[in-house]
Amino acid sequence: MEKRIINVKGMSCQHCVNAVSGALASIAGVADIAVSLEDGTASFSHDPALAPLEAVMAAVAEEGYEVALT
Repeated sequence: MEKRIINVKGMSCQHCVNAVSGALASIAGVADIAVSLEDGTASFSHDPALAPLEAVMAAVAEEGYEVALT
């Protein structure tokens, strides 16, 4: 498992935090999810073989947020 932190732009409320958390939780191989509205970040662990970083970032982007590596 690799620990990652990504920047998530566009979050403005708890609903956004829940949407990002849900998108991450829906991916097999992603665990230890923590989304911070204040920091505009999401941290998580992932198994690159099951959940490549690009796929994880795409799942968050599909929820309508801009994502970038920190």
